[in-house]
Amino acid sequence: MKLLTALAVLVAGASPAIAADIEAGKAKAAVVCAACHGAQGVSVSDAIPNLAGQKSRYIEFQLTALKDSSRKNSIMNAIAAQLSAEDIGNVAAYFAAQQGAVAGTVKSEFLPNIVKTSVSFPENYKTTFTKYHTINFPDTKEVRYYFANDTALRAAKSGKPLPDGSVLFAEVHAAKLDADKKPVMGGDGYFVAGDLVGYTAMAREAGWGRDFPDMLRNEDWNYAVFTPAKAPRPGINQALCLACHKPLDKASYTFTLNELTAAVATR
Repeated sequence: MKLLTALAVLVAGASPAIAADIEAGKAKAAVVCAACHGAQGVSVSDAIPNLAGQKSRYIEFQLTALKDSSRKNSIMNAIAAQLSAEDIGNVAAYFAAQQGAVAGTVKSEFLPNIVKTSVSFPENYKTTFTKYHTINFPDTKEVRYYFANDTALRAAKSGKPLPDGSVLFAEVHAAKLDADKKPVMGGDGYFVAGDLVGYTAMAREAGWGRDFPDMLRNEDWNYAVFTPAKAPRPGINQALCLACHKPLDKASYTFTLNELTAAVATR
């Protein structure tokens, strides 16, 4: 309803409440938007929309809807929530002033830092990590097994934030399917694992987040996605992980801290 109301105001041609500052919008876009949408609004991926040359009021209303979560997008909800009304107006005005046809060669200075992760594959996780959680993913017909290293386990057991040296790791398996192409449920309530389709990891060390823009930075956490062959999966933009985990600052930036804490409580 809020989004429909906003669009109705847009159609009516209401004037912006705050005079836009294009230079301030440029500065904000450089540290917030450029990693995904490009330094001048031409995106770095076919899956991410261009913003260059888009109507400023349209961008403004979309960001406002993302900020108050009347438009749902887990990544952009987290980013927009950190923008003030003034930031939104400035960023919208900046992108509206760009020429999409000539902006494709301009790259974000943050992009190489974000795309390149410092996380390496933990070769001995099977023997040195502890399995602490399992999650079904019905939408993708997957089941994931979660593991943590001793550094993370010790911190969780003492009720402290996960420190440098912590590693959380997940095996991603396709669920076995029945004749109706539905996941087969095991006696433990989780999908029966089929083929291994990849791995995900998050880890932190001192300084790993130093070169990330503040609005994406998760302290010093880095993220990685690996193929079944244990190689980094190409085309992964770490900005998506950073944005998704950004609101979880009170939980060491992880979705499974409660499960990790519960698992070590009985050890």
